Amino acid sequence: MDAIIGFLKFLLKYRNKLVDRTMFYLSMVCAVMTLAHIGYITDKQLAETSEDTVVGMFYFLFALGTVRTVAAILAQRKINVSHISGLILLGYFLLISVSRLAGWDYFAKMEWVYLGIALVFLSELSRNSLFFDNFYFNPTILFVISFLALILLGTILLMLPRTTLLAPLSFVDALFMATSAVCITGLTVTDISTNFSLFGQSVILLLIQIGGLGIMTFTGFFGYFFSGGFSYKNQLMFGEILGENKLNSVISTLLTIIFITLFFELIGGIFIFLSLDAALFSTVSERIFYATFHAISSFCNAGFTILHEGITPDTYRFNYGFQLAITCSFILGGLGFGTVYNFYTFLRQKAKQLVYALLLRKPFIHKPRAFTFNTRFILLCNAVVLVAATVSYYLMEQQHTLANDTSPVGDWITAFFMANSARSAGFDSVNINFVATPTLIMMVTLMWMGASPGSTGGGVKVTTVALAVLNILALARGKESIEIYKRRIAVESVNKAFAIIVLSALTITLSFVLLNVSDPQQEMKALLFEIVSAYSTCGLSLGITPSLSATGKIIVAATMFVGRVGTLTLLVAFIKNTRNKSYIYPTEKILF
Repeated sequence: MDAIIGFLKFLLKYRNKLVDRTMFYLSMVCAVMTLAHIGYITDKQLAETSEDTVVGMFYFLFALGTVRTVAAILAQRKINVSHISGLILLGYFLLISVSRLAGWDYFAKMEWVYLGIALVFLSELSRNSLFFDNFYFNPTILFVISFLALILLGTILLMLPRTTLLAPLSFVDALFMATSAVCITGLTVTDISTNFSLFGQSVILLLIQIGGLGIMTFTGFFGYFFSGGFSYKNQLMFGEILGENKLNSVISTLLTIIFITLFFELIGGIFIFLSLDAALFSTVSERIFYATFHAISSFCNAGFTILHEGITPDTYRFNYGFQLAITCSFILGGLGFGTVYNFYTFLRQKAKQLVYALLLRKPFIHKPRAFTFNTRFILLCNAVVLVAATVSYYLMEQQHTLANDTSPVGDWITAFFMANSARSAGFDSVNINFVATPTLIMMVTLMWMGASPGSTGGGVKVTTVALAVLNILALARGKESIEIYKRRIAVESVNKAFAIIVLSALTITLSFVLLNVSDPQQEMKALLFEIVSAYSTCGLSLGITPSLSATGKIIVAATMFVGRVGTLTLLVAFIKNTRNKSYIYPTEKILF
C-alpha cells in the first residue's frame, strides 16, 4: 500500500503533465462516446447498450478523479485552486452516484450523467488549453483560429442525426447555423423551435454562450480555475486578447468578464421566467429552459429564439413584461463588459456609502471619477442613439406596425424594443416586411452602427460613428483635434475609427455584389438588408435566409464571421508588422 501511495505521489509531483494528458485523452473518449449516444445512435437496442456504457464511463471518471485529487493533495500537502475545483467535481459525482443508487428521480436522470462527463472533459480541455508555453502564436491569429475551430465543431454537432426532428441539416446549413450561433448573429435557415431537438437547441445555446464570451476567454477562465494559475506567457497572451495593459490585472479582468456575464444572465433569466405565462408550458423545467435560452441569447445579442414563430404571435407580441426583460438584457450586453463593470463598481460604492452612513456611523472615503472617461462617452453615445431611435420608430410606425397596439404604453414599449433590437440583438416582435420604407432605412443604419465596444453586440460600434461625426464637426470649426469632457482624443483613435468605417463599407459592398451574383432572383432590398444584418451580427431578416442558394449561404456566413471578428482584426492578424524606422520623412499635405 505504501508503495502505491509513493508511486502516486511521484506521478503527481514529477509527472503531472503526463497525468493531465492521460486524463484528457480518457475524458475525450468518454465525451465522444456520450456525444455519439446523444446525437447519433437512433436504434433503440443499441441506444440501451450505449447508455449503459456511458453510465459505466461516468463511474470510471469518478474513480479516476477521486484518486487523482486525493493523491495530489497528499503529494503537495496543501489545497490549491485546482484541488478545490477537483473536490467540487467529486462532490457533484458523489451526489449523482448516490441519487442513482438511492433512486432519487430528479438527480437520477441521464442528463446529469451527461453533464458530469462534459464537466470532466471541459476541465481537462481547459488544463491543456494552456499549452501555449510550448510555442508562439500571434494572439490575434489565435483569436481568429479559435472562432474557426468552434464553428467547425458546431457544424459537426449540428449534422448529427438526433440534432433535428424533421430533416437533418446539410453541411452548408449546419455550417451556416454554427457560424450564426458562434458569431451571435441569429440568422437561421430553419426553425430551431420546431426542427431542432432539445439536444440541438442545447448545442445552439452552448455555441451562443461561448461565442458571446469568446472561446479564449471561456477556456482561459476554466484553464485558470482547473490548473491553478497562469504562466507569464499565458498572462501576456490573454492580456493582448482581452485588451488589458496591466499584466497583474489579466486574471481579474478574465474573472470579471465571466462574473458579469453569468450574473446578468441569471438576473435576466429570472425576470424572463416571471414574465412567461406558466399555462403555456407543460412543466416548470421547460419554462426554466425557455427562460435560460432567451436570457443567454438576449444578453449575448444573439437574437435566437425557441418560441414557435418567435415573439410575433399575440401571446408574446403583447406580453410587454417579457419584451422589457429581453430589451434590458440585450442593452446591458450591448454596453460592453467594461461599462457594465463600471456600473457595478459605482453601485457597490453607493451601497458602501449607505452602510457607513446608516449602520457604521463612519465617514466614507469617496473615490474620484466613479465613471471612467470611456464609460461616460459610451453611455452618452448609447443614450443619444437609444432615444433618437425609439422616438423615430414611434413616429414613423404609428400607421404601420404600431397600429395593432391597444395602448400608448404598448406603442412605446414596442418602439423601444424594435428600435434597440435593430442595433444588434436581432429579436423582432413585429413582421419586418410590414414596416415603412423610412423605418427600414433607419433599421439598416442602426444595424450598421451597432452596439458599444467590448460588448457582445456587433456593427462598427456607436463610438466609432460618434468619433467620425465629431471629427467632421472639428474640421468644420477649424480645430485640429477632438475635445470631449476636457480631454483631447488621440489621433490614433480617430484614424482607427475611419479605417473601421471604410473597411465596413468595402466589406458590405463586396458581399452585396457577390450575393446579387449568387442569388439574382432575390430583391436587392432584401439582399442588402441581409448582408448588413450579417456583417453587424444583428440577425434581422426580410425572410429570404432559408431560400438563399448554397453559395449565397456561404457568402452570408463568411460575412457574419468577418463582422464578428472584425475586418481590421483580420488585417492585423495576417499582415506582417513592418520594422520601426529610426527616421521620419518630411510632412506633406494632400489636396481635397
